Amino acid sequence: MQIVCLDLEGVLVPEIWIEFAERTGIPELRRTTRDEPDYDVLMKYRLAILAEHGLGLPAIQEVIAGMGPMPGAREFLDGLRTDYQVVILSDTFYEFAHPLMRQLGWPTLFCHSLEADEAGTLVNYHLRMPDQKREAVRRFKELNFQVVAAGDSYNDTAMLGEAHAGILFHPPENVVREFPQFPVARDYDALRTEIDRAFARTR
Repeated sequence: MQIVCLDLEGVLVPEIWIEFAERTGIPELRRTTRDEPDYDVLMKYRLAILAEHGLGLPAIQEVIAGMGPMPGAREFLDGLRTDYQVVILSDTFYEFAHPLMRQLGWPTLFCHSLEADEAGTLVNYHLRMPDQKREAVRRFKELNFQVVAAGDSYNDTAMLGEAHAGILFHPPENVVREFPQFPVARDYDALRTEIDRAFARTR
């Protein structure tokens, strides 16, 4: 049995925090896992910036509602799902992802959750489990799946390394330099080719 594990942001949808930063005019929120490999440090930084500007969950959801998948993402995903089982492993949050999942045809998503107070102010975040991307891949392997994973950022590299094969999709050059063991795809056609090749090697 074969399963493809994909990151969400940067692979199927734009980086949510970057879009939010541009629409709110808060450049500090452009910082992502491409820049900061420690996710806890990054999230505490984000929550502090949001609190400083008085922005809560409703404002973020409003931005996300106006976003859509990356061009060609739905078609790529639909094609992939005709041949493989696909699971989205993301460090986003269910509260963010709902409108995007609808536009992508409701693929299976494993991610985290946010905690907001009665006013909608984000007060905390809750990981589904530590290192959930790598742990999910590990469990799929224990279920005798052949696993190919694709992502674009620092926080995807553990998942890519745990899979039978890992692929970087349109990553920043610093990630390419630091993880030369992973092939790089720059568009969906190339990513599909790399996925097919990887599964052919694992047979």
